[in-house]
Amino acid sequence: MKTVLCYGDSLTWGFNPEGGRHSLEDRWPSVVQAALGSSVQVIAEGLNGRTTAFDEYVAGADRNGARILPTVVMTHTPIDLIIFLLGTNDMKPWIHGNPVAAKQGMQRLIEIVRSHDYGWPPPQILIVAPPVAGHTENAEYRAMFAGAEASSKHLAPLFAALAAETGCGFFDAAAVATTTPLDGIHLDAKNTRKIGEALAPVVRAMLETKETSRG
Repeated sequence: MKTVLCYGDSLTWGFNPEGGRHSLEDRWPSVVQAALGSSVQVIAEGLNGRTTAFDEYVAGADRNGARILPTVVMTHTPIDLIIFLLGTNDMKPWIHGNPVAAKQGMQRLIEIVRSHDYGWPPPQILIVAPPVAGHTENAEYRAMFAGAEASSKHLAPLFAALAAETGCGFFDAAAVATTTPLDGIHLDAKNTRKIGEALAPVVRAMLETKETSRG
């Protein structure tokens, strides 16, 4: 059985902007699982507010993705593919609000995956750029993500360049999904499913490529 780890933030956790959490079947990792079938195990590791590699102290959980990643990876090893869907929370102005820093944070995650002592070959990596932040009349989210409408548009090209430089896969979630105007950041159930539907063939192809290379 192949193992795929989905490492992300609230978009992976399934945050529902209307309240609560999306149903399990609507979350994008579950959609990928359903499409790939029982020969693949898809593990969802989403945490609300998670950044690529930066601290934030307003929550009870450690949101620094780089600090937690080694523990998560060792928990689920061996892993064939890791999908990173992060970067939105890096756009908060008190984190840094700079897409270049988000690219550097993503690069650090790649370095962690490829340098860690697993006892198995390192997994493949698929970088997914999050949907672009949209306009909202929600005053709290507008303040939380001030400037993100402009800055988040640069994440996809920066992540695509990083993927090319490092030999990772890349997918731009903005090609299939848009954020809800309820908060400008999160997704409704339909758009969450769209990400999973679009990623499923990409994941399948990457797993098949790895199997061919082993042979």
